[in-house]
Amino acid sequence: MGKNLSRSDSYRAAGVDINAGYKAVELIERHVERTRIPGMLGGLGGFGGLFELDLSATPNPVLVSGTDGVGTKLRIAFLTDRHGTVGIDCVAMCVNDIVCALARPLYFLDYIACGKNVPSKISAIVEGVAEGCVCAGCALIGGETAEMPGFYAEDEYDLAGFSTGLADKSRMADSRRVSAGDVIVALPSSGLHSNGFSLVRRVFGLDEGTEAARKELAAYTSVLGRPLGEELLTPTRIYVKPVLRLAEKMEIHGVAHITGGGFYENIPRCLPPGLGARIRKAGVRTPAIFSMIAEKGAVRERDMFNTFNMGVGMVLVLGASAVTAALDILHTEGEDAYVLGEVVPGDFGVELV
Repeated sequence: MGKNLSRSDSYRAAGVDINAGYKAVELIERHVERTRIPGMLGGLGGFGGLFELDLSATPNPVLVSGTDGVGTKLRIAFLTDRHGTVGIDCVAMCVNDIVCALARPLYFLDYIACGKNVPSKISAIVEGVAEGCVCAGCALIGGETAEMPGFYAEDEYDLAGFSTGLADKSRMADSRRVSAGDVIVALPSSGLHSNGFSLVRRVFGLDEGTEAARKELAAYTSVLGRPLGEELLTPTRIYVKPVLRLAEKMEIHGVAHITGGGFYENIPRCLPPGLGARIRKAGVRTPAIFSMIAEKGAVRERDMFNTFNMGVGMVLVLGASAVTAALDILHTEGEDAYVLGEVVPGDFGVELV
């Protein structure tokens, strides 16, 4: 970038400090550099992020895009004043969707809208975004920070992102490949991930007053073995690398990212008409936070499985003969994967047995 002489005292008087924006960019440049991969062109400061496509190994290229935000989990970051992990959530919510098509994420762009641009806070958020990109193997090629006084409170912000990935059409996951007798394999979540936090906040009374909420989040919880706030801010797991490595070894019939809507909404999205998913409920490895929510909020089981991931962040649908080898590969990749259920005839969607 050339020498920047931009300044506006009038704009600063209206609540927007453009120099703070420049400082934020200066602080985040080192985080962006961590995500550099082949294809990433230039750096920050352009009007658009640049990425050069290498299609030499992709005969039938398909671009797969996803966009998402972090949702009201951000409220927990505000209350605890911890902003270093929500960027991971933002990346995860996008790239985990993309990999459901067995696409490799290429790049990511973020958007941060805030009431007041505090460069150190913006840097912490983007540090998390960069960490998510490193985990997903994609480049952070740009973004936008918008200071919007009077629209957001000074200590609040929103965070969203966008990612594009590349898949080969002949190797993409396709529900038409799924058949009765296929096995459903679970990839464990790290907890709540980034869904259901409106219900979480109601259950734990986190909207009933700032000081009371902060005490609730800071209090050590023996069931969890740590403070509630630390549990709730655990970042969403990113499944890109293990799923794509498995896809290199064998055919994956279907993939579903278990996000908002839980089992009932998301698992059927990778099944064709006429087939359903039978899940062995007793085999679901459910972390303690979900039991806490169910008990404290008197949330019935059906609603829990229709709101949260219940400990399963992603499911893979595989041919029965491939399951043993698939589990071995996934375990080698650090995934504690296990058999969750099977595909059976029927139009019922998901059945817990």
